[in-house]
Amino acid sequence: MEANDQKTMMEQKSAALEKKPSVADGVTSEPLDAADRVVIEREQFPLLASMTAEQLTALERRVRRKVDSRLLPTLLVLYILNYLDRNTIAQAKLGGLQVDLGLTGSEYQTAVSIFYVGYILFQIPSNIWLNKIGKPALYLMTCMAIWGAISACSGAAQSYGGFLACRFLLGIFEAAFFPGCMYTLSTWYKREELGKRMAFFYCGSQLSGAFAGLISAGIVENMDGVRGLEPWRWLFIIEGAMTVFAVPFAYFILPNFPSTTRWLTKEEREMAVWRLHVDSNHAEWTRKEDQITWAAFVMLLQDWKNWILVAINYCTGASLSINTFFPAVLATLGRSRTETLLLTTPPYLLSCITMFSICWSADHFRERFWHMTAPLLTALTGFIVLGATTAFGARYFGAMIIIPGIYVSYNLSVIWQANTIYSPPAKRAGALAMSNSLGNIAGLYTAYLFPDSAAPRYALALGVNAGMIFISILLAAVLRFALARENRLIEKQEQEETVDGRLAHARGFRYVL
Repeated sequence: MEANDQKTMMEQKSAALEKKPSVADGVTSEPLDAADRVVIEREQFPLLASMTAEQLTALERRVRRKVDSRLLPTLLVLYILNYLDRNTIAQAKLGGLQVDLGLTGSEYQTAVSIFYVGYILFQIPSNIWLNKIGKPALYLMTCMAIWGAISACSGAAQSYGGFLACRFLLGIFEAAFFPGCMYTLSTWYKREELGKRMAFFYCGSQLSGAFAGLISAGIVENMDGVRGLEPWRWLFIIEGAMTVFAVPFAYFILPNFPSTTRWLTKEEREMAVWRLHVDSNHAEWTRKEDQITWAAFVMLLQDWKNWILVAINYCTGASLSINTFFPAVLATLGRSRTETLLLTTPPYLLSCITMFSICWSADHFRERFWHMTAPLLTALTGFIVLGATTAFGARYFGAMIIIPGIYVSYNLSVIWQANTIYSPPAKRAGALAMSNSLGNIAGLYTAYLFPDSAAPRYALALGVNAGMIFISILLAAVLRFALARENRLIEKQEQEETVDGRLAHARGFRYVL
């Protein structure tokens, strides 16, 4: 009798799981049937259990709009500030940093690369800890206030050693931001909604690159000698102060996780949690007491899909090394210092437009591989052009297509990671941090590929970056075929129950290709 009851309950649950995605997407307007109510009640969503599909759809739209309006614009602004603080050193080089601190040989390259030591080491523990406490607004804004102060203090450095210390500490506290924001976004949005929102957030890095040139040109030209300070010092002080100023405002605007956000009603919180459960048939973050840490990390290490994604992210991230040296590369085009800084703006603006367009398409068609590899091929072409000639027009064209190609593909690789390593939440948090952390290992050595002596062609650096892009394309192809095989196995397993009556995979789940 007990076995029969269990089988009946499993049949009800399976039937309900098949219906739930269409209800949440608003495909049907019929009231929920008994099986749906059983599942909702069992998942502890009492306020949703008696709602019709129309009411659920209206509530879901309201929650999504409410979160979009507060989360996305705020993260965009914060990411602009984050990237400004990280890459101020690139503009500071043109503002007299090397001369004033007496940097010789490879000391400037070391100052660039030491940032990544702290940045790499602390991302994984930071993201797992963020998942444990469940309050990203508090945690991320605390880290942001500290790194803003450190960035401002970099402008007061009087020696090479002091400047190195500031760069190392900056990497430690900035380590929390990017993977923490990516994970926070993944706790609010379904997989088919995530791409365009991550793209909107990631546009902050491109807008930062665009604004950096404009801000730097203004500061370098107009603040040289103000209060006895060199312009590179003002760059650090002003941009660091902007970050600290933004923290208290962002803290009260940002949400935490769906279960811990106070400015949502109880009904809205239930919907925010339930709709992600519907999307993947996996439980999302509920209480900090339920979160696993070490076990999630072990699961991550044992997942072969994660390692392919990490490798893709690493190769794509390695080619991003040109970002830090982009003003130096453009300086070889023979324009003045101010003109060079202004020339850095258009590629980043083009990247914003390209990124949002391609990521919107990737979400619309629920596809990742082709949307990621097409920009990679574009960037590969740009590196070849940039390294093959010293003519102004051709080189600037190469630079124009490199930046959009790399940034779009890098963002899509992170989105693919979030879509693939989906559950449990702690594992997804670790995966996003690991991917970005190990992907930035290249920052430890790529800085040394751009010595001043290699100008104007920077042949070795551009060749290595092009090679990394080619490897990334090959790895993406391997992953696509592997995930397609996994999807075929899931389809087969959905039709076969195990001995105790449980499905081998959650019904309806498929990897996004």
